[in-house]
Amino acid sequence: MLASKEMLCFPKFVRLNSTAPAVFINRNPRNLERMRIARKPDGYHLDKPGRKFWHKLILTPTNRTVKAEVVHYINGPVIEAKTSEKALRNQLYSMTDTCAYINLGKVFAQRCLECGITEMHCDIEPGKGGKVEKFLEQVVKGGIQLKEVDVYKKPLPWDQHRPEKPWEVIEE
Repeated sequence: MLASKEMLCFPKFVRLNSTAPAVFINRNPRNLERMRIARKPDGYHLDKPGRKFWHKLILTPTNRTVKAEVVHYINGPVIEAKTSEKALRNQLYSMTDTCAYINLGKVFAQRCLECGITEMHCDIEPGKGGKVEKFLEQVVKGGIQLKEVDVYKKPLPWDQHRPEKPWEVIEE
């Protein structure tokens, strides 16, 4: 009788004495980028902006709206936020003023953090005290770094400087 009550409490797919599998297969396509060992595309040396990034911030202002997006070098747009979205549009007086840029930066940073993107390449040069500068300030305040780290290069046995491996955590 006791065994039948226990079976009623637990669904069939839950095992009480289960163990973790011995082999773990990570299917995250961006795992190597997070560990800093994925290849970063170089592009051509004559390209002005360069193509040495995994994720890039693109800000596209138009006459009516502003759009911010993160573009992956292979897969294209990953995350985007626009001032023309209903939730943002209803809270703004104008979709292209300074307040719109500030709020777009906050929303964009939040979406990036929710998706796990904390660093991205940014080659936008803002004017001093302008709208774009306010947008970038809010993105940085939101916890996003606007510079990607370099690819981890395995040190040679004779190298004096041996950087910490990004996937190892040293507790102090």
